[in-house]
Amino acid sequence: MLRFNGSTHQVSRMETTGINVSAPAPAPVTPDDITHLRQISKEQWRSGLAAWLGWTFDGLDMHLYTLVALPFVAELLGAASTTDKDVGRYSSIIQGGFLLGWALGGGFFGRIGDRLGRARALSLTVLTYALFTGLSFFAHAWWHLLIFRFLAALGIGGEWAVGASLLSETWPRKWRPWIAATLQSGVNVGILVACAAYLMLAAAPPRYLFLVGILPALLVSWIRRAVPEPAEWRSAKQQAHNVEPRARDLFRGEVRRITIWVVAVCAISLTAHWAFMFLHLQHGRNLPEVLQLPAEEKNRVANLVMSLVIGSSIVGNFLAGWLARMFGYRTAIISIFLAYFLAMLGAYYVPRDHFALLWWFPLIGVCQGVFGLFTMYLPPLFPTLLRTTGAGFCYNIGRTVAAFGVVFLGLFSNPLHPKVISTLGDYRVTLLYAGFLFIPAAAVSIFLPATRD
Repeated sequence: MLRFNGSTHQVSRMETTGINVSAPAPAPVTPDDITHLRQISKEQWRSGLAAWLGWTFDGLDMHLYTLVALPFVAELLGAASTTDKDVGRYSSIIQGGFLLGWALGGGFFGRIGDRLGRARALSLTVLTYALFTGLSFFAHAWWHLLIFRFLAALGIGGEWAVGASLLSETWPRKWRPWIAATLQSGVNVGILVACAAYLMLAAAPPRYLFLVGILPALLVSWIRRAVPEPAEWRSAKQQAHNVEPRARDLFRGEVRRITIWVVAVCAISLTAHWAFMFLHLQHGRNLPEVLQLPAEEKNRVANLVMSLVIGSSIVGNFLAGWLARMFGYRTAIISIFLAYFLAMLGAYYVPRDHFALLWWFPLIGVCQGVFGLFTMYLPPLFPTLLRTTGAGFCYNIGRTVAAFGVVFLGLFSNPLHPKVISTLGDYRVTLLYAGFLFIPAAAVSIFLPATRD
C-alpha cells in the first residue's frame, strides 16, 4: 500500500481532493536543460543583463585613463611636453598602481562573492569603481590620481570574477563560449563609449573625461532589486552548513595544480597584453608626424587607434568562442597567444609611421579575444564556493605581475642612458619585447586542463 509520510489517512485525503499522488512532480528546468533562448527565464535574462552592463561600465572606467594618460599627467606635473621623461615614468607608475588595485580587488571581492552572493558583490564592485573614477576629476597631483585609480581598480578587478561566476552558474554550460564572447564584448562596448566620450570632450581639459565614469553608479539599485542569487550558489551554501572552503584551499589537493598553472598563464599573458594596451597609445602620440599636430588633433588620432583595436577585438571574442567550440579552450588559447605574438612582431619589428601601424591594429585587436575565453573557462575549474575566489585570485595575481611589468617596461622605454633606446619616448622596442611574452604564455598553457563545454 502506498504511504505518504507513513500515514494512509493523509493519502486518502489527498486522493479525495483530486490530487494524483502517484504522478511525479515536474522536474525543475536547470540551465543545462535549456536548448533555446525562449526557455531562458526572466531571472536569467536579468542576471545576464546585469553582468553584461557591469562589464560594459567596467570597460568604460578602465580605459578612461589610457586615453588621457600623457596629457593629464603632464598637466599634473607641470611638464612642457608629453615627451618629458617624468611624464612617461609617472604615467606608467599610475597604470601599475591601477593594475595592482585590480588584482587585489579581484581577490577581495571574489571572496565576498563566494560568501555573501554574486549579486550583492556585483553591486559593491560597480559602486566602487564608479565612485573613485569620478573622484579622479579632483586630482591635483600625480599621486592623487594614483590613489583614485588604485581604489577604482579594486571594483573593476572584483567585477570580473563576480560577473563571470554569475553567468557560468545561471546560463547553459554548452553556450559558455558564446556567453564569454558576449560578456567580453561588453568591455569592448564600454571602451568604445569611452572613446566616444573622449571625442566629445576632445577640446576640454583631460580631467573632465573622468566625470563620465560616475554613470555606472546608476546601475547598482536595479541590480539589488532585480537580480537573484544563482540557485547553484544557494544550494552550495545550504550544503556547506557554515563549513565553507577557505582561500588557502586553493593550494591543497587537486585544486593546487589548477591554481599554479592558471596564475602562471595569466601573469605572463596579461603583462604582455597590458603593456600593449597602455603603451601603444603613448608610442603613437610620440611619433614625429603626430607630435607636430595640435592637441585636439592628437586626441582624435588616439581615439581612432583605440577604436580600431577595440572594434576588432569584438570580432576576436566571437572568433575565439568559435575556436573553443571546435577545438576546446586550451587549444584555442594556445593558438591565439601565438597569433598575438606574430601580430606584435609584425607591427613593431621595424619602425613604422602612424599610418602603417593602422593596418596592424585590427589584427592585434582580434587576438585580444583570447581573454574573453578566460571569462567562462576559469571559474568552473574551481569548486562552487571557491569559484569567484579562485578565478579572481588567479586572474588578478596575473594582473599584479602585469602591474610591475608595465611599470618596468614604461621605465625601460624612458631610460636615463641614451644608448638603451635611440629616441626618448619611443616605445617600439618595448612593445616588441612585450610581444615575445606570448610565446612562454602559450607554452605554459599546455598544462591547463583540456576542457570543453
